[in-house]
Amino acid sequence: MLLAFDIGNTNIKATVFDNDKIISQWRITTDVKRTGDEYYSILRTLLKDAAIDFSRIDDAIISSVVPALIGPFVIVSTRITDKKPYIIEPGIYDKLPVKVPETAVHEIGTDLLCDAVEAWSKYNGPVIVADFGTALSFTAIDKDANIAGVAIAPGIRTAFNSLFANTAQLPAVALDIPPTSLGKNTVVAIQSGIVLGYKGLVENLIKQMKQDLEKETKTPAQSIKVIATGGLNSMLQPITDIFDDTDKNLTLNGMLRIYKLISQ
Repeated sequence: MLLAFDIGNTNIKATVFDNDKIISQWRITTDVKRTGDEYYSILRTLLKDAAIDFSRIDDAIISSVVPALIGPFVIVSTRITDKKPYIIEPGIYDKLPVKVPETAVHEIGTDLLCDAVEAWSKYNGPVIVADFGTALSFTAIDKDANIAGVAIAPGIRTAFNSLFANTAQLPAVALDIPPTSLGKNTVVAIQSGIVLGYKGLVENLIKQMKQDLEKETKTPAQSIKVIATGGLNSMLQPITDIFDDTDKNLTLNGMLRIYKLISQ
């Protein structure tokens, strides 16, 4: 079994793979103040509740966009597996099927790298990944497997929460698809601005990235696939045809694929 930690700014996904299949998965709130011992206590309880035998977990792998939590999760992984975990970091990039530009080696988030590895491996061709997380990120891979660039915007939930945190009279509403863009009341007005606004952002930015990929890398725009991942991508699916595919576990499957490449 493989224990994978996908450490994000809001949540930590802890996932157990058995023969390439996800058998258990949990979300833990990201908290840089917690120690390795505290996280280990949480994981130990979760694993026991799922009746997972520690002795069957052979390895662990960590992807983190929160540098302060790499150390604590090295402790967690070592205590569970009795060996140091694999860490997705620049030292292993030359073993991957996608190429990271030298200027971005120390900048690209490892979650986006995992997305790129899995998407490229899945399609074996140019692809744009839209990852709906705390940040809404778009990662473009050209026809030669180069990560050609990234675009980052506030995530839908991030923008949604910010709106209510910084306005005195706007109420919190359900983040649903509105019946019209013409809000006749505050609820529909907010839903229109956020949901339909993000639809326009996503569609137009992907269109622009396809055009720029074609211009800068000679990658034909019509050959570029678009795949969505992350918890909130399902919100836009009923109202857009911009995505060729969706995979909520794209990042984790990318981690599994990377593990296989670097553990050989």
